[in-house]
Amino acid sequence: MSDTTDSDLRAAFLGGMSHAACTVNVVTTDGPAGRAGVTVSAMTSVSADTPKPTLLVCVHHQSPAARLILENGVFCVNVLRDDQSYIADTFAGRFKAQIAEKFDCAKWTMQVTGAPRVVDPLVAFDCRVISGERIGTHHVVIGEVLDIVTAARGSALIYANRAYGRAAHIEPVSSIAAGALKEGEELRIGCFHTFGPYLLPAMVAEMNAEQEIGLKLIEGDHRRVLESLRSGETDIALIYDFDLGDDLETEPLSELEPYVLISAAHPLAEQAAISLRDLVDQPMVLLDAPPSADYFLSIFTDGGFEPKVRYRTASFEMVRGFVGHGLGFALLATKPASSVTYDGQALAIRPLREDVKRSRVVIARRRGAPISKAIEAFARHCRTVFKPT
Repeated sequence: MSDTTDSDLRAAFLGGMSHAACTVNVVTTDGPAGRAGVTVSAMTSVSADTPKPTLLVCVHHQSPAARLILENGVFCVNVLRDDQSYIADTFAGRFKAQIAEKFDCAKWTMQVTGAPRVVDPLVAFDCRVISGERIGTHHVVIGEVLDIVTAARGSALIYANRAYGRAAHIEPVSSIAAGALKEGEELRIGCFHTFGPYLLPAMVAEMNAEQEIGLKLIEGDHRRVLESLRSGETDIALIYDFDLGDDLETEPLSELEPYVLISAAHPLAEQAAISLRDLVDQPMVLLDAPPSADYFLSIFTDGGFEPKVRYRTASFEMVRGFVGHGLGFALLATKPASSVTYDGQALAIRPLREDVKRSRVVIARRRGAPISKAIEAFARHCRTVFKPT
């Protein structure tokens, strides 16, 4: 077999394995050789019917943790929850500039072996090393499980298609024929959480009027929607055009002009338009959801101002609620039909006097991914909704 063929096979293997979903785990150790930890995806059970249950982990030989695990003879597998990706990123070395000591990213305790355990993982397996063998670039370490801690809540953080994801319940079909009919026809949409509620219900209703569709909807901040798209959890997404990689293809839909949201009783509500200079001395309620926070703050910094951020919240409606009660102003881009808060406080929307940069809404898809009829129909309805009037 030629070198070219071997290289192609390796690339195909890595590409194929990227589709194999697996849990995200931080493997830790401590003992005479020292403390260490590393993020791994290669972890699986070996047998429950040995004298004690056994599992294996694969650790790259260049990781300092590999040698320490073997020398200490103990390790703990921390299976992370779907809201603990920051721990995985830390132990994968992605936050070196932000944190000097990896273990400072979480709270830790220990079980039987003394290996560090995250206080609240999804599950933790405390193990004694019974064998270790290097195969290629990795040490395959088999551990005898001495103790197990299982969380009362949460679901696993999953890695697939080179992105984080989470497990989702799938309703079983009633027959093989029904499964074949459903395959490829379910519409799996990701949507940025601030404008999703004001766009998707009407669009889905219009699509259902033409033909009833199955729908899976993922709402979240920028990172969550991108993760769902890259992992294959969703097929198409409505999202802002911020920091989208070359692995995604996009179609621009609209540019949203930011506006000032204030209480209807605020003195500035008497103005037809409001200047950034009028706002710098006012308390700001910041929509603290990536990338919204950076975008709205940059509007001030680009104009040479620094706003006084008093409150931060990731909830769009919480922002509106705080503003409605006179606790500050906000900059937003999505304009709900209602001009009152959930609890009935009157709001006022005013344009900015300055010409500032706008945010762009796009349809995003994985580059080269197949496009079903349902996806084509959704994209068509998006174009209709955002069509200039």
